[in-house]
Amino acid sequence: MAEPRRVCVVGPGTRFLSGITYYTYSLIEALGEAGHQCSAVLIRNLVPERFYPGRARVGGALTDLRLPPDVPRVDGVDWYWGRSLARAIAFLRRERPQVLVLQWWTGAVLHTYLVLAVVARLYGARVVVEFHEAQDVGEARLPFVTRYTDLLGRSLLRLSAAQLVHSHFDRELVKDRYGVDESVTLVAHAGYDYLPSRPPLREAPADVINLLYFGVIRPFKGVEDLIAAVDLLGSDTRFWFTVVGETWEGWDLPNRLIAASKHRDRITFVNRYVTDAEAAGYFAGADVVVLPYHRSSSSGPLQIAMAAGLPVVATRVGGLVEATAHYPGVVLADPSSPESLADGVLKAAELVGRRFQGATTWSDTARSYTELFDGILR
Repeated sequence: MAEPRRVCVVGPGTRFLSGITYYTYSLIEALGEAGHQCSAVLIRNLVPERFYPGRARVGGALTDLRLPPDVPRVDGVDWYWGRSLARAIAFLRRERPQVLVLQWWTGAVLHTYLVLAVVARLYGARVVVEFHEAQDVGEARLPFVTRYTDLLGRSLLRLSAAQLVHSHFDRELVKDRYGVDESVTLVAHAGYDYLPSRPPLREAPADVINLLYFGVIRPFKGVEDLIAAVDLLGSDTRFWFTVVGETWEGWDLPNRLIAASKHRDRITFVNRYVTDAEAAGYFAGADVVVLPYHRSSSSGPLQIAMAAGLPVVATRVGGLVEATAHYPGVVLADPSSPESLADGVLKAAELVGRRFQGATTWSDTARSYTELFDGILR
């Protein structure tokens, strides 16, 4: 194989738990298994808690996710810095990584990333920025935050040797937003197989098709379209609907539609951020996963579903079409269309009971990263 590299990955820790936490930890483990010497700088307090949509569960015991014990780490750096940033700088000086990999999903980390990138460059490292979003959707609605992200984002990217995205869709977004050139590298998002084995967790009777929506409930997630599709499919008693997710940004329209639905007796609604064990149970109890997004760069619940081999109904938006291109268990529907979503559910019902292959593996991701490291360090 290629020469092992000293790699430091920077991303969120488990205190402000999110899908990017799982990606960061999974990437570090995959790179270590590929022979690289990995270290980690984790973001501990992402923002002041009062500004975080999921502030009620910050620091809660939601996951057993752990880094491999042999991975040196700083846990972690706080939004307001203090001594935490000094510890991270000292850590980089001691570890002297050849590559610093920054996980980008929110402008809240940009001031910290800019400092870490400058320090890493001073110690001879090359900087790689991996995009999960060009910018968080909620942040993009705030003019000051958008200008701030544009300014610091472009400064950070000028310090980077490479940028990674998960789809051609994101490549164009990043190029248009931040002015980067054709050097943006495409690395497909790997399937998530971190969930523990658990018995099915479902209220649905054994003889019906349990349709699962899993993930935070935000305006662009389209959960209200799924509830409208419930009404369209209401006379078909084969279906049960399970919605599991934490409400963000005050988007309670799906909550109100569920409460008012005449088919409420066939809807399970778990309106909170669940533990890993619960998530494993809900996916084990699902027959079809439904993701009715209005927009999306990538999707953690999609990657969980594909790793499990489940049938999926997803909308034709953003990077989802590319993410599912080689997955035979997907049915694509039109976004913002309950009618198309209901039709997709009927088609997916014919796939229930089968298990599918086609998710990208973490070995594939590590191989792509290794090729990138060889290129920028040659």
